[in-house]
Amino acid sequence: MASAPPGPVAIVAGGGAFPLELAEAAEAAGRAVRIVALRGFADRALKRRGVVWADMLDPSRVLALLKDIRPACVVLAGAVTRPGPFAISSVFSAYRNRDEIGRILSAGDDRLLRGVVELIEEAGFAVVGPHEIAPGLLVGDGPIGQRRLSDTNRADAATAFALLAATGRFDVGQAVVVSGGRVLAVEGPEGTDAMLERVASLQRWRRVRLDGSGGVLAKAPKPGQDWRIDLPAVGPRTIRKMRAAGLTGLALRAGGVFAIARQEMIDAAERADIAIEGFADDGGGA
Repeated sequence: MASAPPGPVAIVAGGGAFPLELAEAAEAAGRAVRIVALRGFADRALKRRGVVWADMLDPSRVLALLKDIRPACVVLAGAVTRPGPFAISSVFSAYRNRDEIGRILSAGDDRLLRGVVELIEEAGFAVVGPHEIAPGLLVGDGPIGQRRLSDTNRADAATAFALLAATGRFDVGQAVVVSGGRVLAVEGPEGTDAMLERVASLQRWRRVRLDGSGGVLAKAPKPGQDWRIDLPAVGPRTIRKMRAAGLTGLALRAGGVFAIARQEMIDAAERADIAIEGFADDGGGA
């Protein structure tokens, strides 16, 4: 696994608990950390750290703040909502030609995020992945907590990973729900939480029925994914959504998924009778 260059790190922080957890892990490893928080997305808990703030649609300010910080590397972390086409066009117009803006607008979220990375790199900063700053936050191989997936769950996990390997290169998503060998949902632009809500709703309307052993949510990076952007993550909220959907297993690609608030997630899974397990990529499914 690659490692980031030594020295201070700047975290461009979106929403959720991950940016703060990443900052604390980096500091525990001896790094100095500064956070550029995206207004309207970054968690309020970051305020106590004396962060600097910028609007997501104001790249000039973000780049100016990074120049003041002078980090050895920059990390993008946390959730943001994709802005509308007009806003994206306005943001990139000062930095990109018309043809490239068109390609960004017509492509998926991966292309948009790569465009952001390119803007930062063109300003002279090295962009690295969160896994290069805090590899200990990644899921390892084997059970997480006391429970293990059942044999049926493991078979569903193998199906799910095979599907993700086949569809990931189309920028479809990083998660899938399988129950009894049947694919119930594939993640799209709505994200994992909304996909799980859809699975729960389909059951309420009797459109789908879970296998007697429940079902599995599987998450993995897309094949060929740029690991600096949008690496999949799970946390306590994932467990709550899974419980509402009646799922019993969470299968994760070892070394490719972040566990946020790990102990809280494990405790929630124990209460919900959900097993969490990391699976190494052996090229044959789970």
